[in-house]
Amino acid sequence: MSGDSTDIILNKIMKLHPKAIDLKLDRVLSLLKKLGNPEKKLPPIIHIAGTNGKGSTQAIIKAGLEADKKIVHAYTSPHLARFNERIYVAGEPISEDNLNEILDECYESNSGAQITYFEITTVAAILAFSRSKADYCILEVGLGGRFDATNIIEKPEVCIITPISLDHQIFLGNTIEEIAFEKAGILKSCTPCFVAKQTPEVLEVIKNVANTVGSKLKIYNEDWNIKEKAGCFYFEDSHGSFDLPLPSLVGSHQVSNAGISVAVLRHLGVSSCNALKNAMLDIVWPARMQQLMSGPVIEIAKNSEIWLDGGHNPAAGQVLSDTLESLPPMKTFLICGMLKTKDVSGYMNNLKNVV
Repeated sequence: MSGDSTDIILNKIMKLHPKAIDLKLDRVLSLLKKLGNPEKKLPPIIHIAGTNGKGSTQAIIKAGLEADKKIVHAYTSPHLARFNERIYVAGEPISEDNLNEILDECYESNSGAQITYFEITTVAAILAFSRSKADYCILEVGLGGRFDATNIIEKPEVCIITPISLDHQIFLGNTIEEIAFEKAGILKSCTPCFVAKQTPEVLEVIKNVANTVGSKLKIYNEDWNIKEKAGCFYFEDSHGSFDLPLPSLVGSHQVSNAGISVAVLRHLGVSSCNALKNAMLDIVWPARMQQLMSGPVIEIAKNSEIWLDGGHNPAAGQVLSDTLESLPPMKTFLICGMLKTKDVSGYMNNLKNVV
């Protein structure tokens, strides 16, 4: 089947709910039950929430596990070019045939009930994962955490919270504390949660939620630490310390993503230095400060560098600004498109001195 077939079923799915986003879990749980509860047949789950860095973190962890000879499912969003990019089954993007069959099965089992696009496609990913063997399954939260469609796993192997900042206020709350509470909603009893560098008010919220549900936190600068050095970075936790190469993804913020990824990998038993080094060098994560090297745009702009980045909130704007300042000085133009629900001025203000 072609990608056109996938587009047809995805367009049908879009019509099942009048809203693009409606944060609840009952619709997902209902459909999963009709499908025989495939969420109970998954390998150990790594569940990732946060505002920025979720995708890069899952990509680094996936690379590290695969370097350690593990088979990994991964679910992420959104996609860049093809929907298949969201669902990696046993390390590979789901095939068109498998995707179409799974989407059709979910659509038919839903029997016309209201369900959002993200919810039914998340169920499709879980169904696909349940039918293929793997050692781990990485689930990346779409929006928030507490009522996100991925938050139907009763006991993940490990949870991760990447840096939290203001974003999606219309759905998650107007204050950083409210947003942190929603994202900390993935914490589960007796499940360890690794927490990236956070502001004091965010960390306090996460600690309060952890105390309430009985989750053990592993916190940056308390249980593990990192420090960028010339050409590498230093990692330290209770098991020891060592140097690793800088991640192949551009930007000093990727060192922070690499740090929490290494902490999680060591928790999962990945102790081989070669596997951890490969986790830094074998990352595939397009549109995160990615320099385009070929294609029609490059042919047109022969004397220019073309970079692509998917940042869309004020914190991401600051990271992009810092990254541009770290590159060799060049006259820089910004071409930017965003949904009208985003804080466009907050993003742009951080870039006004570098573009």
